[in-house]
Amino acid sequence: MEYALLRLLHVGTVYVTFGLFLLRGIWMFMDSPRLRERWVRVLPHLNDTLLLTAAIALVWVGGLNLADNPWIVAKIAGLLAYIVLGSLALKRGRTKTRRLGWFLAALAVFGYIVAMAVTKQVIPGLI
Repeated sequence: MEYALLRLLHVGTVYVTFGLFLLRGIWMFMDSPRLRERWVRVLPHLNDTLLLTAAIALVWVGGLNLADNPWIVAKIAGLLAYIVLGSLALKRGRTKTRRLGWFLAALAVFGYIVAMAVTKQVIPGLI
């Protein structure tokens, strides 16, 4: 698969991931029964699997060496942090106040990951 098409797939799934996370967060704070619908429990995981697969393919097809591209390693670390924070925000946080804090932290990490992807810098803004 061509690099440009993989990149388009990756970026598209990033948008879907963000939208679904935001939607699930809003529904969680509203105590919406929609959170229990099957598609809400399945679609985010399918999309995130496609996102990760596209990311790995981009690294492979692009011939990117992780040692020469520390921003990719930082993105992976950021992804792990986002997963933990998102889990705390949507499922495991004990109170709505704590969940809100985890939710905002997850959004901040998501923004950091996107900023790294755009700038290709571990500390975005220092180009």
